[in-house]
This record gives sequence, structure tokens and C-alpha cells, in this order.
Amino acid sequence: MPAVVAINEDWSFTQVGGGKANAVGEWTPVSQFPTTTHAELVKSGKIPDPFVGLNEWEVQWLGEVEWQFKTTFSVPEKTISDKCIDIVFDGLDTNAIIELNGQKLAETDNMFVSYRIPVKNHLKSGENELLLTFPSSFLIGKKLEAEHGKFVLWNGDSSRLHVRTAQYRYGWDWGPVLLTTGPWKPIYLQSYNARLEDLRVTSVVEESLNVRIDVDLALSADVPAKASIFLKDVSGKTLKSTEVALKKGSGRGTFEAKAGELELWYPVGYGKPVLHTVIVEVVDEEGNILDSKSQKIGIRRARVVQDPLTEEEGRTFLFEVNNVRIFCGGSNWIPADSFLTNIKDERYRAWLQLLVDGNQNMVRIWGGGIYEMDIFYDTCDELGILVWQDSMFGCGQYPAYDDYLRRVELETEQNVKRLRHHPSIVIWAGNNEDYQVAESYNLELDYNDEDPKTDFRKTNFPARYIYERTLPDIVGRFSDIHYHRGSPYSGFGKDTRNREYGDIHQWNVWHGSQEPWHNWDILSGRFVSEFGMQGYPDIRTVDHWIGGNKAERYPQSRTICNHNKADGFERRLELYLMENFKHAFDIESYVYYTQVMQAETLASAYRLWRRNWRGKGKELTAGALVWQINDCWPVTSWAIVDYFLRPKPAYYTIKRELNTYTVGMTRKETKQSTVESSAAFFEIDTIMEIWATNSTLSEKKVTLQVKTFDLEEGKEGGGLEQEVVLAPNASKEVWKGSLAKFGQPIRTKLSEVPKTLIVSARLLDGNEVLARYSNWPEPFKYIHFPEPSTLGFRITPQGSSSTSPRTQTYTLSTAKPIKGIVLDVEEGEARFSDQAIDLFPGDPQTVTCEILGDASDVKQVKVKARFLGDGTA
Repeated sequence: MPAVVAINEDWSFTQVGGGKANAVGEWTPVSQFPTTTHAELVKSGKIPDPFVGLNEWEVQWLGEVEWQFKTTFSVPEKTISDKCIDIVFDGLDTNAIIELNGQKLAETDNMFVSYRIPVKNHLKSGENELLLTFPSSFLIGKKLEAEHGKFVLWNGDSSRLHVRTAQYRYGWDWGPVLLTTGPWKPIYLQSYNARLEDLRVTSVVEESLNVRIDVDLALSADVPAKASIFLKDVSGKTLKSTEVALKKGSGRGTFEAKAGELELWYPVGYGKPVLHTVIVEVVDEEGNILDSKSQKIGIRRARVVQDPLTEEEGRTFLFEVNNVRIFCGGSNWIPADSFLTNIKDERYRAWLQLLVDGNQNMVRIWGGGIYEMDIFYDTCDELGILVWQDSMFGCGQYPAYDDYLRRVELETEQNVKRLRHHPSIVIWAGNNEDYQVAESYNLELDYNDEDPKTDFRKTNFPARYIYERTLPDIVGRFSDIHYHRGSPYSGFGKDTRNREYGDIHQWNVWHGSQEPWHNWDILSGRFVSEFGMQGYPDIRTVDHWIGGNKAERYPQSRTICNHNKADGFERRLELYLMENFKHAFDIESYVYYTQVMQAETLASAYRLWRRNWRGKGKELTAGALVWQINDCWPVTSWAIVDYFLRPKPAYYTIKRELNTYTVGMTRKETKQSTVESSAAFFEIDTIMEIWATNSTLSEKKVTLQVKTFDLEEGKEGGGLEQEVVLAPNASKEVWKGSLAKFGQPIRTKLSEVPKTLIVSARLLDGNEVLARYSNWPEPFKYIHFPEPSTLGFRITPQGSSSTSPRTQTYTLSTAKPIKGIVLDVEEGEARFSDQAIDLFPGDPQTVTCEILGDASDVKQVKVKARFLGDGTA
């Protein structure tokens, strides 16, 4: 049986030749292992925290000097006698020279690759010294660029394209330039006579839901052996077992089951994410255990469906699991820290639990970061989160010379093999936005060229060879994961801007043509895998990066601008604020208004695109993944949850739009001439459309209740109530008509100001409110809000439960409609169950408030509220 010895103690590090970090020959013990330079130097106080103030620019030198890490470890005589002894490096960041007992073993050149090196002849009984030298990957990238050419890109230094490392650390439009290095994953010694070198478990689920599970295994040596294979349920009960005699060190075991015999894995919201465990034990002829491995799997049938649509041009781009078509509402994921070794398992779990708690069912691992840690995918499997996996290429014209291809091939094979058993992973995309870069720079790109003989390496878009030859070959040979050439990618000879095929990154809100967010319905695609809007983080996060410098505590300060990396963010934020809000400029107000703007923008997108999920053959939009759920440092960005896991209001508005049942509305003005050939005589009517959605697989009878309120007159208007049957797993149009029915006059002059008519729609099941939405006239800046004292707004405490004494319950009620309520506490910190709340008379809402950190008397916590028209602007 292989023996594993972790090499994780007594590590120290030094700046080679001395310098700002240490004197010549001075070694500093590490505080943790694995680790990296920046993480250690911040903890030891030798560099300032680069997340605070302008300190990012105080530590740029770290990425351009050489570092060493060393340790000694003991090897007993018994281990030396084993037939094989390997030292395994799960990850070295990035270029490294490995020396053991003064002998050079290897040089590394890829952050995403693990290295296994035979060391039996280099070890000695007793103490052994391991030395890792990390030259500057940045400077190596510069040399490679000088040798192989400078290529175009978006974000960061162009030399990054030649280095197989996490690209985001070169600086992105949401992240700092922090080029760290070091042993970022575990290192261990493994001794064995023979080991399981490869284990592949493939679940083949037919359309009938009959199941076949193939277990392929390979030993490191051709020795006489047999394998016992067990399939167990979550309780550990053995459901099936078999024995396989290995031939030439390899073999296959197979299990078969009829539909219903084994529980299937489903994404969250559609069933249970049931996991099984496959256990393999290999013994030699004498019955001695050579090796054993276990792997958690989910049995499921997953497909990407690209079928012709019945009512529109184009094809679907949707995910189907176990014959159920899934509307994917989710987020894009970037690395959760600039220093990856600072992310502990519990932090990964907290992030992914937030995603599920927000009613999201998909996460896209973006191609400028890393192939994530095992704990990330394990948690997605357990929670039922679908994973869209990118290969690590982002926003660039990547090269494809021989040595680069060698690195990419090894990286891809290793990571496909590592990740292929996860039921959560349903698609593998070749890159992030590299085809868009090629389009924007007019590189050689003919989407109709599908000739397998074409050598794209001879064009000025050489990485097309990687995306259309190398990656699909490796993903196809070593897994059954659906391969998609890039994100976005349309296919069918169309470019990436096409909205009728494939997936799209819809950045014409914020970037591009800077459309109003109200135009999301005409900006839809078959699957929108990126879109977004910026919003400030929690004021506590802003205060963290200000670092106590009160002179910098205003929106246009140098420090605050350094913590927003998007080009032209000042113009874009103010464009959308000025178009829609009467707002103030103090920092607390700027946080509030940008957050509400982000919340309104993103909720509108999900609301309008979920409307496009109209049933089989009519899935005009099959998914929306917001850019982005998280941050890698404290910053103003497109994230809906900030670096410290503080959700922004947008997190909650998205959560509401991804509820099991939702109701949505649009109001649009129509203008018709009443006198032929005249521009002076016309009528302006306001048309309201109302729809509802149902994500369950059954019809649902509900009551649609619509009420109106004239905000300026201060009284309720007309309404309606009708029974509606919602179709399963689809949206349904439930009402369309003129708001004149509810008291909005038809206008005949542009000088006639329409009434400020608030429309509230609810879906009711008896007395239970299944869904609610209030539609307000826009832009909000034109509204004359009532004096706050006349609203009748109440936040009424209801106490706490005995099981959660730190969680208080409050009821919100009002006599007049209120828009965009964001709650906070006067002192300390709390997390509320809802934010950016629209309140309507006669429809009180209940929220919970979890007190975080220290609070001497939870009952004395005071809740405060911001809302549009609260008198601050």
C-alpha cells in the first residue's frame, strides 16, 4: 500500500541575494504551508497590506526578484527500501528549480500542472534538504515574448500570454497587479511498489434513464493483480460490486442498473444532488493491497442541446439534466483572493452556499484565473451547482509555438483527468473572449473554415489551433464533458456577437454602446454567459481600503479610484446614475445609489430573460450568468458580493428573480398620430405587460392580483384579480393592456406629465404570497417622492427565536409605496435576509437580521433604512 508523507513543516524562505525582504542569507520561517511570498511578507509585517490604500504600488518589486523556499524532512530506512519513491508537487507557482540534497531534479514552467519526480536514488535515510528556487516568471515571460513575439490582448502586460500562470494577477479591470510566487499547493513523498496511476469512472445514462457505470483503472506497473470495485450510497451501503483481473496493469469493471434502481444526481431546485462513492482496491497474487482509491460520483445524463427553435431564427443553447431542461441562473467566478493560499476550505463553502442561498444553480469558472481547488468542485457536487469550466486562456491572442503547446497539452490532460468525475461539470469551454479579441483586432478568422487540414498556427490567430484541435481532442479522449470552443462562441459560422446561436457576453450595458438597462429584452441571447453592472461594496469594505485616511473618504479620491480598475468607470457610473437617479455625492450616498442602480439593472436582466424561457422549442434565452459573484480584493467592481462575503443589494434582487415562482411587468409608451400627416396631434398610451414564471415540473394554479397607487395623489387606484394556470418549467404571459384601465390618462401633449402610478403584482396561493413585483415609472429621477414623514413607514421588531437568538425578525410596512429600501444597523454589522426592497401598502414584508460579530445586547440593535426619496438627495 502506498505510504504518503507530507512535506509541510519547517519551511522558510528568502529573497535571493538579499534586498527589501531580508538580509543576504537571512531565512524567514513561513506562517503556513502551502504559501506564497506576498502572503508571508504581509503576515510578517515586512510589506504593507497591498489591499489597503495605494500599497499595491509599494510591492511591485516582489514579482521581479528571485525567491527560494527550503525545508528539511526525515525519511526512515523502511521507506528507502520501497521499490518506488516519488516526490509530488501538486502545484508550484510558476517557474521553479527543484533541488534535493544539492542535486537538481527538475525545472517547472506551469502553475496549473502537478509534478511527480522519482527520487529513490536521491534520498538518504534521515534528514534530506529540499530547495525550491523561483525566478521571476514576469521576467521569464518578457524573454519568451522577445523570442516568440508580442501579441495583442485586453488587460495586463502582454508578456502574460507566454506564461502558463493565473492571468488575472497581471491586473484586470477589477483586480490589482500582484505577481506572487511560491509552493501554492501541497508537496508530499509517496513510496510504493505499484500504485493506481489512473482511475476513470464514467456514468452513461441513456434517455430511458437506464444506467451503465464504467470503471477504468491503470496501475503504474504491469504486475499480476486484481481489483475489487464497489459502488456505495451516501450511507456507505454497498449497492453493487465486481472483481476485475488486471491485464498489462489495466482493467475495466462495469455496473448496470435499470431506470429508478439508482438515485440520480440533479441540480439544485430540480431534485437531490445524490452522490455515490466508487471504491477500488487492488491486490497482488498474495492478497497484499497494492493501492486503493475512492471517488465520489453523481449519476446523471447531461447534455448541451442546440436544437432549432420553433418560432424564431437560430438554435437553443441549453443544458438538459436527466431529460429535464434547466434554466441556468447563476454567476461567473473569479479567484476569491489575489493570494490563493489564503483561501481556506470553509471560505470556499461559504461562497458557494451564498450562491445556492441566492437561488442560483450555475457557476462559470472564468478562464483568466485557475482550475479551482478540489474543494470547490466537491462542494458544487454536494450542493447541486452546475459548473461551466473554462480553460485558462483569457482576453488574448495566445501563441501556439511547440514549447507552449507542450505546456498546454500537459496542463489540459492533467486537469481534465482530475475533474472529469464531478457531476457538476457540464461544459468545458476553450477560452474566455479570445475569439472576441481576434474579431476586434481583425485577426485571420474565418468561422466557415472547418477544414481539419488547416493549420491555424500559420495565421496571426495561432491559438485557434489550441481551441479547435488540441483542447477538443484531449477533453474528448479523457472525459465525456461537452466541449465548447470558447465563451462567447456562436458556432454555425457566426461571429461572437450573434444573438441567435451559442452563448453571448452582453456588454452593451456598461461597455459597448452603453445601452439603457431597460433594453435587456432586445439585448438577449440564447445563453448570456456574461453581463453586469458595477456597484460599490458595503461601506465597511470601503473604509477597510481607505485604511483610516478620512481625507480620502469621498468618491473621487485617489485611493477610492485606485480601488476601481475599470477603464472610464467614472463616466459610466455617472452615465447610468444621471440617466436614472437624483443622487447625492457623500460617500455613504454614493454607495447606496450605485448599489440600487446595480440591483435594478441586474434584476431587470434576469426578469426579462427568464421571460424568454417559454417552453420546449421556445427557449429563446436558456441562461444568464452575471459578471460576477465575487472579488479577489476589496474593490468597487461588478461583483454582487464583495471580497469580505458581504452581499450587495443586487444579490437579493437576483435571488428574487430566480425564485421558484416570479411575476414580471413592463410598461412601455406607444405614440399614435390622430391626424394624418401631422406631428402635433397624437395620443400617448402606456401599455402594461405582465408575465409569470414557474420553474417546477408541474402546472400551478395561482391568483394574479394587481393593485395601483397614485403616489402624488396619495391614494390607491384600480386593479384586477384573476386566476392563472402557470405552465411547468416555463414563463407565461398573463395580462396585457392599457394603464388607462387603472387610471393613467392617455396624453395628447408631451407637456402633460403622466401620473406617478405604482403598479404592484402578486401571485397568490390562497393567503400565501408566491411572488411579488412593483413596477415604478422610470426614470426614477423624475419622481416627486412624498416627504418621508408622510409615508407611514414602519420597521417593527418581532423578536428572535430560541434557536437563533442572534437573529431578529422585523416587519416592514407602509401607507405609501417605497422604492429601494436598503437596511443596516446603527452600530456593528448585520446580514439581512432581503435588501433593495420595494414596499407597497397592504403588503407588509418580513425580513430577518443576523447580528454579526460582537453585540452585547442583540435586542438593543437599531435598524436603519435608506430608500429613494429619503431626503438625502
